[in-house]
Amino acid sequence: MIDPDSLLRAMFAAAVDAALPEKSVPRFMPSRPKGRTIVVGAGKASAAMAKVFEDNWEGPLEGMIVTRYGHGAATRRIRVVEAAHPVPDAAGAAAAAEMLASVQGLTPDDLVVALISGGGSALLSLAADGISAEDKRAVNRSLLASGAPIHEMNCVRKHLSRIKGGRLAAAAFPARVETLVISDVPGDDVSAVASGPTVADPTSVADARTIIAKYGIVVPDSVHRHLEAGFDETPKPGDPRLALSRARLIASPQTSLEAAASAARLF
Repeated sequence: MIDPDSLLRAMFAAAVDAALPEKSVPRFMPSRPKGRTIVVGAGKASAAMAKVFEDNWEGPLEGMIVTRYGHGAATRRIRVVEAAHPVPDAAGAAAAAEMLASVQGLTPDDLVVALISGGGSALLSLAADGISAEDKRAVNRSLLASGAPIHEMNCVRKHLSRIKGGRLAAAAFPARVETLVISDVPGDDVSAVASGPTVADPTSVADARTIIAKYGIVVPDSVHRHLEAGFDETPKPGDPRLALSRARLIASPQTSLEAAASAARLF
């Protein structure tokens, strides 16, 4: 006779266990480079991912990640910054600017490891040139209230940012970029998790304008001018600056469901 309570508890534990950075990160450690290793990242799980990564990394290591307030971890070599989520704050903007600067001027011998999880889009809020942080926050609040699905929200966010939509990886070129992603988005599109800072962006400025019109969002003048100008496009698939960038999905709702199903079959 199967005890339903025990079955459900076992399935829940297996689902959670499958998504833990302690289990997922070590299986996807990249090869060591000849040069520097710089860890960057953003998301509610990024501090936990950074702790596991540095515990399993042999060799020199440096870098920083940004996570939500109260989600930090006791790392030794990777600096952890906490910032606001879901509405960005100044701490997140400062961390994003520092992160973008930290990957510039690298060589083909260097490695950038990006640890990305859900929530990273709000935490990496670095407004595009000509847009103030407050104007970008206003758009973010409107998007959150609009009912738009996450992929539409992130399309707009990418086109108002200096770091999202593949721009972080482009800044790191010609270094190798290895991204480890814990997904929280439907369909597990790695370009949508945290607005894909190291992943080529298949959407366009025109798409962002269409989404804003679709939900009747009134944007600040600076945002309107930026999107209407249309010149600040994100890196697209095939962009040579992203040729050395690879993103791997290491945990997702699907992997957790599969783990729960496997646990159920043991009863």
